Amino acid sequence: MSSTRGIDSAVERSELIREALETAQRQHAGQLRRGSDGRPFIEHPIAVAELLLREGCSDEVVAAGLLHDVVEKSDTTVEEVRERFGEIVAELVGVMTEDASIEDYEERKEEHRRRVATGNRAALPIFAADKLTNVATLREAYALIEERVGEELPIGLDLKIYVWEADLEMLFDEAPQLRLTNELADEMVNLWADRFRSVRSQSD
Repeated sequence: MSSTRGIDSAVERSELIREALETAQRQHAGQLRRGSDGRPFIEHPIAVAELLLREGCSDEVVAAGLLHDVVEKSDTTVEEVRERFGEIVAELVGVMTEDASIEDYEERKEEHRRRVATGNRAALPIFAADKLTNVATLREAYALIEERVGEELPIGLDLKIYVWEADLEMLFDEAPQLRLTNELADEMVNLWADRFRSVRSQSD
């Protein structure tokens, strides 16, 4: 999921996507991704954008995929996104931004999941691509350091997976037609299998 061929081509033809990529690179500069065994954060929004391009999403949706974490992870505001990238991109970035005022992790994720489910339908493939890249990246890190990957997360690995299961359930309800939804389900099954094999081998 690390190929950038699609985004490179999109940047050449779309000024909107080029500017979104440049903004994401600038705002995520120096950030590392939790649960990835030290990978640069920018790899995540690029991977999300690659999946959205593969699904044939519009340039606005791809741009929002590139920018979906900039409000949470930097001092960028939704209004600044609106001024530079327009109403559609700003609306999608806003939908993809969690409510930082909700301190409880599960409650914050539940509120966000509900907002994605009831908001602009174009947010659903971004949400699905986001979760798919999250699970795939954690699986890659898990293959290297196994349960220690949980030490990089702000919450326990069991809770993280529980929330992803709820995310997947919402996507099956709201976007069962998306290939991304089924691919997320496959990645979750593979993650469960990876953990089962690891825990079993340690107990033998």
